[in-house]
Amino acid sequence: MELGAFSVSLAVSDLAASRAFYQALGFEIFGGDEAMNYLIMRNGDSTIGLFHGMFEGNILTFNPGWDANASAVDEFDDVRTIQQQLESAGLTLDASIGDDDTGSGPASIALTDPDGNVILIDQHV
Repeated sequence: MELGAFSVSLAVSDLAASRAFYQALGFEIFGGDEAMNYLIMRNGDSTIGLFHGMFEGNILTFNPGWDANASAVDEFDDVRTIQQQLESAGLTLDASIGDDDTGSGPASIALTDPDGNVILIDQHV
């Protein structure tokens, strides 16, 4: 199972302070919009998202169909296939695609690991 590009989405209380902190660690703004309360930052191959007021806790994020630079890749495991594999493995999803029969395109699923960490599998292509 190929989950795609990985990043950590951080729920931050002060976007400007978090931006400055991560810039001091060598991260640079890669995307997002401070006016929309989020920034995507990169340091080498490491990606973090800073999100103010969008969700309560931190989230491990995977993006099927994207490489580490958020560029589309030709071949990847569609999130619908990943959902089927996870359900077949006996895992319970917190959010699923349902009976989406389109077979492709943007969609997302979410689950929680045994320690309460939320995992988002978010396909944009």
